[in-house]
Amino acid sequence: MPGIQHTSEEYILAIDHGTSGLKVALVTTRGQVVDFEFEPTPTHYLQGGGAEQDPEDWWRAFMTASKRLVNKGNVPRTAIVAISVSSTFSSTVAVNREGTPLMNCLTWMDSRGAPYIKELVGGFPRINGYNVFKVLNWIRITGGGPQLSGKDDIAHVILIQKKFPEIYAETYKFLGSKDFLNLRLTGEFAASHDSIMLFWVTDIRDINNIHYSDKLIQATGIDKEKLPELRKSVDILGLLKPDLAEELGLGKHVKVVMGSPDHQAAQVGAGAVRDFEGHVYIGTSSWIECIVPFKKTDMFHSIASLPSAIPGKYQCINEQDIAGGSLSFLLNNIILHENEFFCGKRPSDPYEKLNAMAGRVPPGSDNLIFTPWLNGERTPVDNTTLRAGFHNLSMRTTADHIARSVLEGVAYNTRWSLTYVEKFIRQPMNSLSFIGGGAKSDLWCQIFATVLNRQVRRVRDPIEANSRGAAFIASVALGRISFHDIPDLIEYEKIFDPDITQQLNYDHLYRVFIDIYRKNKGIYRQLNT
Repeated sequence: MPGIQHTSEEYILAIDHGTSGLKVALVTTRGQVVDFEFEPTPTHYLQGGGAEQDPEDWWRAFMTASKRLVNKGNVPRTAIVAISVSSTFSSTVAVNREGTPLMNCLTWMDSRGAPYIKELVGGFPRINGYNVFKVLNWIRITGGGPQLSGKDDIAHVILIQKKFPEIYAETYKFLGSKDFLNLRLTGEFAASHDSIMLFWVTDIRDINNIHYSDKLIQATGIDKEKLPELRKSVDILGLLKPDLAEELGLGKHVKVVMGSPDHQAAQVGAGAVRDFEGHVYIGTSSWIECIVPFKKTDMFHSIASLPSAIPGKYQCINEQDIAGGSLSFLLNNIILHENEFFCGKRPSDPYEKLNAMAGRVPPGSDNLIFTPWLNGERTPVDNTTLRAGFHNLSMRTTADHIARSVLEGVAYNTRWSLTYVEKFIRQPMNSLSFIGGGAKSDLWCQIFATVLNRQVRRVRDPIEANSRGAAFIASVALGRISFHDIPDLIEYEKIFDPDITQQLNYDHLYRVFIDIYRKNKGIYRQLNT
């Protein structure tokens, strides 16, 4: 609690860098979150699919939040022994030799590289947009390959090479967002085996010997020397820079751990570190993920075994573009957006207000269906032209129906993903750990349990899962715990079982949801190509 000093523990300064901002938390080596501070960072959306952020905004947010947190005095400064970063996957920063960003970061939502990827991987004979021989070679070496949506790191690098050649020429290293923050903390240019993955140029056939593939680097046409050195997530990258330690009021021997991207850190923070134990994350985006004991690829639904934060372990993941971001869109772009009819001040708890609205209408929202494809979709279909919509509006539809339909539409979309993940692992995930901001809502948890027909277990402090995961990774790196200890350190706030009285209704609406995709994808392509 704020104002109370915890003196018998060691602490990790855990960074959870998300799309909407940067959170810095103090977490014990056994995963207990003491306190945190958050600073928002803006995203700049550009024509043609651009979505950028300024890395200097991240750094200002880190310094501001860290100083506020440390200065509260909740823990002795000398008890803070390490820093560990979790950050957005596939957000790419070009830096010079001094570590200065040469342009804005191209975030995981930036799809401007799509034409270059389609040219890179296309050609006859083709299947699903990929040249058969090229994609089979990529899958054999990396487990996957560049997504046609152009949202992977490799697409960002090639976009910079083609559209901003002067920046490409000046670039010393291309870094993921986590690795950029680590660079600022230590002065070291490096990437972890998991954070480099979406550059799609690493050979992961031997999970214990991950290295760059010269063959694939040559195929992409990029320069190998512009790629960072590779490390494990649990490696100690170095000590915190002395000037930063002094400015933050920390000791001289604070270690910076390599850490992991958000997906992998969340997996650890959810406690789902054993084979086939699944978790669902609902934040701006969403994903379903689990550890798997094999290397395998489903190229048709963008699922592959990729390196996890646990050295020597693969994980499979199916990420979807927009989940909780749909609620932000409903609130900011529609309900409150320059609304001259909105007479009151902005509610202090707008998301709780939306949650209450959604709870006033029956399950199924009177057959109103929302499709959450505001930014296209990446899994289980890779389609940048899909768009969101409210289907079956009538004169009886109210704002309450719309609010609930958004919650249900995200759940239908997640069920779509879960179907293919369970086919991939060849078994049902009967119980799913639930984390992220979306898990705070009892109503949404119950909707997910019923729509998915799976037990949903809300992890305690679900919104802190990434911070907890980053801290656990650091704790393993420091030798304080092992990954095998983590399940016993996780607590669950509440268990949600499917409501069998609503099962048939939701099954029917889910089938209609899929029909909406099948029957309208051509129209979306006409409108958005």
